[in-house]
Amino acid sequence: MELAMGLEQSKQKFIWVLREADRGDPFTGEARRFELPEGFEERVKEVGLVVREWATQPEILAHSSTCGFMSHCGWNSCIESITMGVPIAAWPMHSDQPRNGFLVTEILKIGLTVREWEKREELVSASTIEKVVRKLMASEEGDAIRKRAEELGEAVRRSTEKGGSSQIELDSFIAHITR
Repeated sequence: MELAMGLEQSKQKFIWVLREADRGDPFTGEARRFELPEGFEERVKEVGLVVREWATQPEILAHSSTCGFMSHCGWNSCIESITMGVPIAAWPMHSDQPRNGFLVTEILKIGLTVREWEKREELVSASTIEKVVRKLMASEEGDAIRKRAEELGEAVRRSTEKGGSSQIELDSFIAHITR
């Protein structure tokens, strides 16, 4: 409910992938209920889209109109977002995610923290979500973060092309282990 209200109050365009498969807690097996505020989808239909089936995250991140990604900061999600040059609103939940979120926000400086890891048991309010989304999408600080993310994404993509530094290192490694 808080996430829905925060997105709505931000007045920023969004796609929210809200799948039935995400309804369970992976640690307890407990089913979670989520309900959107009454009339939410109707009220946001001009700016927001709720997708209830599986969506290809890399395709969404690669789309030219995608300017930010609210993520739990799993490694695959971080790599996909970094490669596409899309900044992250970091909301880690468990495992490696807090470290990945720290990398994104504090080291690479291509994202903003939604909730500090130390406060992980606290409810994230709609106003917090609204502030983070607006800051990332509609502020000078957000512009700078998006620019850094785009530059990093370009560097990553260049490094994996033929003749790029990552490609050269991979070729060298393969040559070494197959000699």
